[in-house]
Amino acid sequence: MKVLVVGNGGREHALAWKISQSNRVDRLWIAPGNGGTEEEGENVDIASGDIPRLLDFARQNQVDLTVVGPEAPLAAGIVDAFGESKLRIFGPSKTAAELEGSKVFCKNLLRHADVPTADFHTFGDANSAITFLKEREDIPIVVKADGLAAGKGVIVCENREQALEAVERITGAKEFGEAGNQLVMEERLEGHEASVLAITDGRTILTLPACQDHKPAYDGDLGPNTGGMGAYCPTALVTDDMLEKIEETVLVPTIHQLKRSRRPFRGVLYAGLMITPQGMRVLEYNVRFGDPECQPVLMRLKSDLVDVLEATVDGRLDELSPLQWDPRPAVCVVMASEGYPGSYPQGVPIRGLAEAAKMDDVKVFHAGTATSNGDVVTNGGRVLGITALGRSISVAKLQAYSAVKAIRFSGAWCRKDISDRALSYV
Repeated sequence: MKVLVVGNGGREHALAWKISQSNRVDRLWIAPGNGGTEEEGENVDIASGDIPRLLDFARQNQVDLTVVGPEAPLAAGIVDAFGESKLRIFGPSKTAAELEGSKVFCKNLLRHADVPTADFHTFGDANSAITFLKEREDIPIVVKADGLAAGKGVIVCENREQALEAVERITGAKEFGEAGNQLVMEERLEGHEASVLAITDGRTILTLPACQDHKPAYDGDLGPNTGGMGAYCPTALVTDDMLEKIEETVLVPTIHQLKRSRRPFRGVLYAGLMITPQGMRVLEYNVRFGDPECQPVLMRLKSDLVDVLEATVDGRLDELSPLQWDPRPAVCVVMASEGYPGSYPQGVPIRGLAEAAKMDDVKVFHAGTATSNGDVVTNGGRVLGITALGRSISVAKLQAYSAVKAIRFSGAWCRKDISDRALSYV
């Protein structure tokens, strides 16, 4: 069969890598891909947001299955467009994707579905948000841009002054563009974050092993939020019993509420959770594989991913055999460009990739890379996701960082403590 993966990040490289291992796949394209996806298939020079051209390509090349990686084309309706042309595509519809596309919509849906979440207020303009802040007590609060902001539209504030500054950044300075037309303010929860991804066809839920992402830029969870500086899977923070409870009180009610709202959901439902002393709370939903969570999850998956994706599209997940997993944990460390998550240079040559690729149980997933005159160069803020398996979290971490040391590019940096918090849950 012929498969098209849409996107150009680390998640899409991981999807392409796993899909290319299927003996059912004859041809694999990645649009637009990056400097690493060329190892798995053929890059196609079509932007992930150019739905008309992607549709034409899929028609002309008789693509059997399209897999959408990033959230923006999902929110723009790529699944609806392909469906209207009778083309099979993995991902939720435009109306279902609003679960990630609008934090206001998400929070209201959680309230209606009686899913546990932080207490919140929504605002359509800066003045009402400012009045609200000035009239309430000075406590820690989280301010979120309503729309898609590449994982950076969430500002954690210690006090009223920082919250007022966040409102100005979002609604006044328009730091996140149109994503800041509305905003959400919610109580700041204390606890530990976990990511639970589930694949669903709208009737059956296939919950994947829980992960832990590292959003803040610097060691010790300090600094600004990023798209994710690393992740590991599984996490002992989420026990088997807790995973069952998450299915029962979070995933199932959400899918039912979407169905009642005439927004049936098919694809990946990703719950970002905070595990607090008072219980679990949903921070947000994503409607696609997480990045970088996708990398360690797929590193451990032994089953054929294509079978899972097709069964989801065809509404027959209940017929699928239980997924097989490598019992070893996986750790992913993101190497970033100098200046990220702010502005950063591009076109910086990367060395040592071949050396790292030779290491046992290591896969270097490319995120922000491109090729130039035969060389791989930087082309984004998060450049590489070095992912390794090991008989324990500590061994996997050591292997991942050994591969990191083999790779060199000017200004390269990474967090040094990815997965360290796992030791506190054992």
